Amino acid sequence: MIDNKGLRRLSAAAPSIISVLMGLFLGFLIMLASNPSQAGLGIGTILTGGFRDGTRGIGQILQFAAPLMMVGLSVGFAFRTGLFNIGASGQLLFGAFGAVYVGVHWTFLPAGVHWLAAVLAAMMLGSLCALLPGFLKAYCNVNEVVSSIMMNYIGVYLVNQLVVRTVYDTLRNQSLPVAESALLPDMGLNTIFPGSGVNIGIILALICAAVIYIMLEKTTFGYELKACGFNKDASLYAGFSTKRNIVLSMAIAGMLAGLGGAILYLAGTGKHLVVADVIPPEGFTGISIALLGLSNPLGIILSALFISYITAGGFHLQMYDFPVQVVNMIIAAIIYFSAFAIAIREFAVYLKRRIHKREGGKAQ
Repeated sequence: MIDNKGLRRLSAAAPSIISVLMGLFLGFLIMLASNPSQAGLGIGTILTGGFRDGTRGIGQILQFAAPLMMVGLSVGFAFRTGLFNIGASGQLLFGAFGAVYVGVHWTFLPAGVHWLAAVLAAMMLGSLCALLPGFLKAYCNVNEVVSSIMMNYIGVYLVNQLVVRTVYDTLRNQSLPVAESALLPDMGLNTIFPGSGVNIGIILALICAAVIYIMLEKTTFGYELKACGFNKDASLYAGFSTKRNIVLSMAIAGMLAGLGGAILYLAGTGKHLVVADVIPPEGFTGISIALLGLSNPLGIILSALFISYITAGGFHLQMYDFPVQVVNMIIAAIIYFSAFAIAIREFAVYLKRRIHKREGGKAQ
Protein backbone atom coordinates (compact mmCIF):
# COMPACT_ATOMS: atom_id res chain seq x y z
CA MET A 1 0.00 0.00 0.00
CA ILE A 2 1.40 3.43 -1.01
CA ASP A 3 1.69 5.96 1.80
CA ASN A 4 1.32 9.73 1.45
CA LYS A 5 5.03 10.20 0.83
CA GLY A 6 4.94 7.64 -1.96
CA LEU A 7 1.90 9.32 -3.48
CA ARG A 8 3.68 12.66 -3.47
CA ARG A 9 6.70 11.16 -5.22
CA LEU A 10 4.47 9.47 -7.79
CA SER A 11 2.61 12.73 -8.36
CA ALA A 12 5.90 14.58 -8.87
CA ALA A 13 7.10 11.97 -11.40
CA ALA A 14 3.76 11.77 -13.22
CA PRO A 15 4.46 14.67 -15.65
CA SER A 16 7.69 13.03 -16.83
CA ILE A 17 6.10 9.58 -17.19
CA ILE A 18 3.11 10.97 -19.09
CA SER A 19 5.41 13.05 -21.29
CA VAL A 20 7.52 10.01 -22.22
CA LEU A 21 4.43 8.01 -23.19
CA MET A 22 2.97 10.88 -25.21
CA GLY A 23 6.30 11.53 -26.95
CA LEU A 24 6.61 7.86 -27.93
CA PHE A 25 3.01 7.89 -29.16
CA LEU A 26 3.70 10.97 -31.30
CA GLY A 27 6.80 9.25 -32.71
CA PHE A 28 4.68 6.25 -33.59
CA LEU A 29 2.18 8.52 -35.41
CA ILE A 30 5.03 10.11 -37.38
CA MET A 31 6.31 6.70 -38.44
CA LEU A 32 2.78 5.57 -39.18
CA ALA A 33 2.29 8.52 -41.52
CA SER A 34 5.60 8.02 -43.34
CA ASN A 35 5.72 4.22 -43.58
CA PRO A 36 2.61 2.47 -42.15
CA SER A 37 3.79 -1.07 -42.82
CA GLN A 38 6.98 -0.63 -40.78
CA ALA A 39 5.72 1.69 -38.00
CA GLY A 40 5.22 -1.08 -35.46
CA LEU A 41 8.68 -2.49 -36.08
CA GLY A 42 10.14 1.01 -35.96
CA ILE A 43 8.74 1.93 -32.53
CA GLY A 44 9.67 -1.55 -31.30
CA THR A 45 13.24 -0.96 -32.45
CA ILE A 46 13.40 2.31 -30.52
CA LEU A 47 12.14 0.59 -27.38
CA THR A 48 14.34 -2.51 -27.62
CA GLY A 49 17.28 -1.44 -29.79
CA GLY A 50 19.41 -0.52 -26.80
CA PHE A 51 19.53 -4.18 -25.76
CA ARG A 52 20.05 -5.51 -29.27
CA ASP A 53 23.83 -5.80 -28.85
CA GLY A 54 23.62 -7.43 -25.41
CA THR A 55 26.13 -6.35 -22.77
CA ARG A 56 28.08 -4.38 -25.36
CA GLY A 57 24.99 -2.32 -26.13
CA ILE A 58 24.32 -1.69 -22.44
CA GLY A 59 27.90 -0.52 -21.99
CA GLN A 60 27.55 1.87 -24.92
CA ILE A 61 24.37 3.30 -23.40
CA LEU A 62 26.20 3.94 -20.13
CA GLN A 63 29.13 5.52 -21.96
CA PHE A 64 26.87 7.84 -23.96
CA ALA A 65 24.77 8.70 -20.89
CA ALA A 66 27.70 9.78 -18.66
CA PRO A 67 28.43 13.21 -20.22
CA LEU A 68 24.69 13.83 -20.60
CA MET A 69 24.25 13.19 -16.88
CA MET A 70 26.93 15.75 -16.08
CA VAL A 71 25.41 18.46 -18.27
CA GLY A 72 21.94 17.61 -16.93
CA LEU A 73 23.27 17.91 -13.38
CA SER A 74 24.82 21.27 -14.29
CA VAL A 75 21.54 22.68 -15.58
CA GLY A 76 19.47 21.00 -12.86
CA PHE A 77 21.71 22.29 -10.08
CA ALA A 78 21.34 25.83 -11.40
CA PHE A 79 17.55 25.37 -11.60
CA ARG A 80 17.43 24.23 -7.98
CA THR A 81 19.31 27.35 -6.91
CA GLY A 82 16.98 29.67 -8.83
CA LEU A 83 19.24 30.17 -11.87
CA PHE A 84 18.87 29.20 -15.53
CA ASN A 85 22.24 27.97 -16.81
CA ILE A 86 21.71 27.89 -20.55
CA GLY A 87 25.46 28.21 -21.14
CA ALA A 88 26.26 24.57 -20.37
CA SER A 89 27.43 24.02 -23.96
CA GLY A 90 30.13 26.66 -23.66
CA GLN A 91 31.16 25.37 -20.24
CA LEU A 92 31.39 21.83 -21.63
CA LEU A 93 33.53 23.13 -24.49
CA PHE A 94 35.89 25.01 -22.15
CA GLY A 95 36.19 21.90 -20.00
CA ALA A 96 36.85 19.76 -23.06
CA PHE A 97 39.68 22.07 -24.13
CA GLY A 98 41.25 21.93 -20.68
CA ALA A 99 41.11 18.14 -20.71
CA VAL A 100 42.49 17.87 -24.26
CA TYR A 101 45.29 20.39 -23.60
CA VAL A 102 46.49 18.51 -20.52
CA GLY A 103 45.99 15.20 -22.31
CA VAL A 104 48.18 16.28 -25.22
CA HIS A 105 50.97 18.24 -23.50
CA TRP A 106 51.31 16.98 -19.94
CA THR A 107 52.73 13.62 -20.92
CA PHE A 108 55.39 13.92 -18.20
CA LEU A 109 52.75 12.87 -15.66
CA PRO A 110 52.41 9.17 -14.77
CA ALA A 111 49.43 7.33 -16.23
CA GLY A 112 47.47 7.17 -12.98
CA VAL A 113 47.79 10.92 -12.49
CA HIS A 114 47.60 12.17 -16.08
CA TRP A 115 43.90 11.50 -16.66
CA LEU A 116 43.05 12.87 -13.23
CA ALA A 117 44.92 16.12 -13.98
CA ALA A 118 43.03 16.41 -17.27
CA VAL A 119 39.71 15.97 -15.46
CA LEU A 120 40.61 18.61 -12.85
CA ALA A 121 41.66 21.04 -15.60
CA ALA A 122 38.30 20.51 -17.31
CA MET A 123 36.39 21.20 -14.10
CA MET A 124 38.41 24.35 -13.45
CA LEU A 125 37.92 25.83 -16.94
CA GLY A 126 34.22 24.93 -16.97
CA SER A 127 33.85 26.73 -13.66
CA LEU A 128 35.71 29.79 -14.97
CA CYS A 129 33.41 29.93 -17.99
CA ALA A 130 30.38 30.14 -15.70
CA LEU A 131 31.89 32.73 -13.35
CA LEU A 132 31.22 35.70 -15.64
CA PRO A 133 27.44 35.10 -15.96
CA GLY A 134 27.32 34.46 -12.21
CA PHE A 135 29.20 37.68 -11.46
CA LEU A 136 26.98 39.72 -13.80
CA LYS A 137 23.86 38.24 -12.21
CA ALA A 138 25.04 38.86 -8.65
CA TYR A 139 26.58 42.31 -8.96
CA CYS A 140 24.92 43.86 -12.03
CA ASN A 141 21.53 42.06 -12.03
CA VAL A 142 22.09 40.92 -15.62
CA ASN A 143 19.77 38.08 -16.59
CA GLU A 144 21.85 34.89 -16.56
CA VAL A 145 19.91 33.46 -19.53
CA VAL A 146 21.25 36.22 -21.80
CA SER A 147 24.79 36.28 -20.43
CA SER A 148 25.21 32.49 -20.29
CA ILE A 149 23.91 31.88 -23.80
CA MET A 150 26.32 34.52 -25.10
CA MET A 151 29.12 32.62 -23.38
CA ASN A 152 28.31 29.67 -25.64
CA TYR A 153 29.42 31.65 -28.68
CA ILE A 154 32.38 33.13 -26.85
CA GLY A 155 33.33 29.58 -25.90
CA VAL A 156 33.12 28.29 -29.47
CA TYR A 157 35.30 31.00 -31.01
CA LEU A 158 37.75 31.25 -28.14
CA VAL A 159 38.25 27.47 -27.97
CA ASN A 160 38.74 27.44 -31.75
CA GLN A 161 41.58 29.93 -31.37
CA LEU A 162 43.08 28.08 -28.43
CA VAL A 163 42.98 24.77 -30.29
CA VAL A 164 44.68 26.29 -33.36
CA ARG A 165 47.40 27.85 -31.23
CA THR A 166 48.09 24.97 -28.84
CA VAL A 167 46.81 21.51 -29.87
CA TYR A 168 46.10 21.77 -33.60
CA ASP A 169 46.31 18.96 -36.13
CA THR A 170 46.78 20.91 -39.37
CA LEU A 171 45.99 17.93 -41.58
CA ARG A 172 42.54 17.28 -40.07
CA ASN A 173 41.38 20.70 -38.82
CA GLN A 174 40.92 19.33 -35.32
CA SER A 175 42.74 18.84 -32.05
CA LEU A 176 45.60 16.39 -31.71
CA PRO A 177 44.81 13.02 -30.11
CA VAL A 178 45.38 12.92 -26.36
CA ALA A 179 48.01 10.62 -24.90
CA GLU A 180 46.88 7.17 -23.95
CA SER A 181 47.75 7.87 -20.32
CA ALA A 182 45.15 10.67 -20.32
CA LEU A 183 42.26 8.43 -21.40
CA LEU A 184 39.76 7.60 -18.70
CA PRO A 185 40.43 4.12 -17.26
CA ASP A 186 37.71 1.49 -17.60
CA MET A 187 38.14 0.25 -14.00
CA GLY A 188 37.10 -3.26 -15.05
CA LEU A 189 33.84 -2.10 -16.64
CA ASN A 190 35.02 -3.27 -20.05
CA THR A 191 35.18 -6.76 -18.62
CA ILE A 192 31.53 -6.55 -17.55
CA PHE A 193 30.51 -4.88 -20.83
CA PRO A 194 33.08 -6.21 -23.34
CA GLY A 195 33.66 -4.23 -26.50
CA SER A 196 31.61 -1.23 -25.36
CA GLY A 197 34.32 1.25 -24.36
CA VAL A 198 32.50 2.20 -21.14
CA ASN A 199 34.84 3.78 -18.61
CA ILE A 200 35.05 5.45 -15.22
CA GLY A 201 33.07 8.39 -16.59
CA ILE A 202 29.76 6.78 -15.62
CA ILE A 203 31.05 6.23 -12.08
CA LEU A 204 32.16 9.87 -11.83
CA ALA A 205 28.73 10.99 -13.02
CA LEU A 206 26.93 8.87 -10.41
CA ILE A 207 29.25 10.13 -7.66
CA CYS A 208 28.59 13.73 -8.70
CA ALA A 209 24.83 13.12 -8.64
CA ALA A 210 25.08 11.76 -5.09
CA VAL A 211 27.25 14.70 -3.98
CA ILE A 212 24.85 17.26 -5.49
CA TYR A 213 21.86 15.59 -3.83
CA ILE A 214 23.55 15.58 -0.41
CA MET A 215 24.73 19.17 -0.86
CA LEU A 216 21.29 20.50 -1.79
CA GLU A 217 19.15 18.45 0.59
CA LYS A 218 21.34 17.73 3.61
CA THR A 219 23.69 20.69 4.12
CA THR A 220 23.36 24.26 5.30
CA PHE A 221 25.45 25.39 2.34
CA GLY A 222 22.95 23.86 -0.09
CA TYR A 223 20.05 25.50 1.74
CA GLU A 224 21.77 28.87 1.45
CA LEU A 225 22.34 28.41 -2.27
CA LYS A 226 18.69 27.57 -2.86
CA ALA A 227 17.45 30.40 -0.66
CA CYS A 228 19.67 33.04 -2.29
CA GLY A 229 18.64 31.98 -5.78
CA PHE A 230 14.90 32.07 -5.13
CA ASN A 231 14.55 35.07 -2.81
CA LYS A 232 17.48 37.47 -2.50
CA ASP A 233 15.70 39.87 -0.15
CA ALA A 234 14.69 37.19 2.34
CA SER A 235 18.19 35.72 2.17
CA LEU A 236 19.75 39.09 2.91
CA TYR A 237 17.41 39.49 5.86
CA ALA A 238 18.52 36.05 7.10
CA GLY A 239 22.16 37.13 6.91
CA PHE A 240 23.19 35.12 3.82
CA SER A 241 25.78 36.46 1.39
CA THR A 242 23.53 36.43 -1.68
CA LYS A 243 26.05 37.72 -4.21
CA ARG A 244 28.70 35.21 -3.19
CA ASN A 245 26.22 32.34 -3.27
CA ILE A 246 24.90 33.23 -6.72
CA VAL A 247 28.44 33.28 -8.09
CA LEU A 248 29.20 29.97 -6.35
CA SER A 249 26.05 28.38 -7.77
CA MET A 250 27.05 29.25 -11.32
CA ALA A 251 30.66 28.19 -10.71
CA ILE A 252 29.55 24.76 -9.45
CA ALA A 253 27.20 24.38 -12.41
CA GLY A 254 30.07 25.23 -14.78
CA MET A 255 32.35 22.77 -13.02
CA LEU A 256 29.83 19.96 -13.58
CA ALA A 257 29.46 20.81 -17.27
CA GLY A 258 33.25 21.02 -17.64
CA LEU A 259 33.58 17.53 -16.18
CA GLY A 260 31.06 16.41 -18.79
CA GLY A 261 33.40 17.74 -21.46
CA ALA A 262 36.29 15.74 -20.00
CA ILE A 263 34.21 12.55 -19.93
CA LEU A 264 33.16 13.14 -23.54
CA TYR A 265 36.63 13.83 -24.98
CA LEU A 266 38.76 11.51 -22.84
CA ALA A 267 36.66 8.43 -23.56
CA GLY A 268 38.99 7.04 -26.23
CA THR A 269 36.27 7.09 -28.88
CA GLY A 270 38.31 9.18 -31.31
CA LYS A 271 36.33 12.34 -30.60
CA HIS A 272 38.32 15.53 -31.18
CA LEU A 273 37.72 19.24 -30.82
CA VAL A 274 36.86 20.30 -34.37
CA VAL A 275 37.62 23.87 -35.43
CA ALA A 276 34.13 24.91 -36.59
CA ASP A 277 31.31 27.32 -35.71
CA VAL A 278 29.26 24.61 -34.02
CA ILE A 279 27.95 24.65 -30.45
CA PRO A 280 28.12 21.17 -28.85
CA PRO A 281 24.59 19.69 -28.87
CA GLU A 282 25.19 17.89 -25.57
CA GLY A 283 24.70 21.18 -23.71
CA PHE A 284 21.18 21.69 -25.02
CA THR A 285 20.37 18.00 -24.55
CA GLY A 286 21.36 18.50 -20.91
CA ILE A 287 18.67 21.19 -20.57
CA SER A 288 16.11 18.68 -21.83
CA ILE A 289 17.37 16.05 -19.41
CA ALA A 290 17.18 18.46 -16.47
CA LEU A 291 13.59 19.41 -17.38
CA LEU A 292 12.53 15.80 -17.84
CA GLY A 293 14.22 14.81 -14.57
CA LEU A 294 12.54 17.72 -12.73
CA SER A 295 16.03 18.94 -11.68
CA ASN A 296 16.28 16.04 -9.23
CA PRO A 297 19.67 14.23 -9.36
CA LEU A 298 17.99 10.80 -9.44
CA GLY A 299 15.54 11.99 -12.08
CA ILE A 300 18.42 13.39 -14.14
CA ILE A 301 20.24 10.04 -13.99
CA LEU A 302 17.13 8.20 -15.18
CA SER A 303 16.42 10.81 -17.86
CA ALA A 304 19.98 10.63 -19.24
CA LEU A 305 19.82 6.84 -19.34
CA PHE A 306 16.45 6.96 -21.10
CA ILE A 307 17.61 9.50 -23.70
CA SER A 308 20.76 7.45 -24.27
CA TYR A 309 18.71 4.25 -24.54
CA ILE A 310 16.23 5.47 -27.15
CA THR A 311 19.06 7.15 -29.07
CA ALA A 312 20.85 3.79 -29.24
CA GLY A 313 17.62 2.20 -30.45
CA GLY A 314 17.22 4.91 -33.07
CA PHE A 315 20.51 3.92 -34.70
CA HIS A 316 18.74 0.79 -36.00
CA LEU A 317 15.77 2.65 -37.54
CA GLN A 318 17.40 2.77 -40.97
CA MET A 319 16.77 -0.99 -41.21
CA TYR A 320 13.09 -0.09 -41.66
CA ASP A 321 13.57 2.95 -43.92
CA PHE A 322 13.14 5.53 -41.15
CA PRO A 323 15.59 8.41 -40.62
CA VAL A 324 17.41 8.44 -37.28
CA GLN A 325 16.09 12.00 -36.78
CA VAL A 326 12.79 10.44 -35.69
CA VAL A 327 14.37 9.89 -32.27
CA ASN A 328 15.26 13.61 -32.04
CA MET A 329 11.63 14.47 -32.79
CA ILE A 330 10.48 12.07 -30.07
CA ILE A 331 12.88 13.63 -27.55
CA ALA A 332 11.70 17.14 -28.51
CA ALA A 333 8.05 16.05 -28.14
CA ILE A 334 8.77 14.56 -24.72
CA ILE A 335 10.23 17.88 -23.54
CA TYR A 336 7.28 19.87 -24.88
CA PHE A 337 4.79 17.53 -23.26
CA SER A 338 6.81 17.66 -20.04
CA ALA A 339 6.49 21.45 -19.95
CA PHE A 340 2.74 21.22 -20.53
CA ALA A 341 2.34 18.50 -17.91
CA ILE A 342 4.20 20.52 -15.28
CA ALA A 343 2.10 23.59 -16.14
CA ILE A 344 -1.11 21.57 -15.80
CA ARG A 345 0.03 20.15 -12.46
CA GLU A 346 0.87 23.61 -11.11
CA PHE A 347 -2.51 24.92 -12.30
CA ALA A 348 -4.25 22.02 -10.55
CA VAL A 349 -2.37 22.84 -7.32
CA TYR A 350 -3.39 26.48 -7.69
CA LEU A 351 -7.07 25.55 -8.15
CA LYS A 352 -6.92 23.22 -5.15
CA ARG A 353 -5.54 26.01 -2.96
CA ARG A 354 -8.20 28.43 -4.17
CA ILE A 355 -10.96 25.92 -3.40
CA HIS A 356 -9.58 25.21 0.08
CA LYS A 357 -9.27 28.94 0.74
CA ARG A 358 -12.85 29.57 -0.39
CA GLU A 359 -14.17 26.67 1.67
CA GLY A 360 -12.25 27.95 4.70
CA GLY A 361 -13.78 31.39 4.24
CA LYS A 362 -17.29 29.98 4.10
CA ALA A 363 -16.69 27.89 7.23
CA GLN A 364 -15.81 31.04 9.12
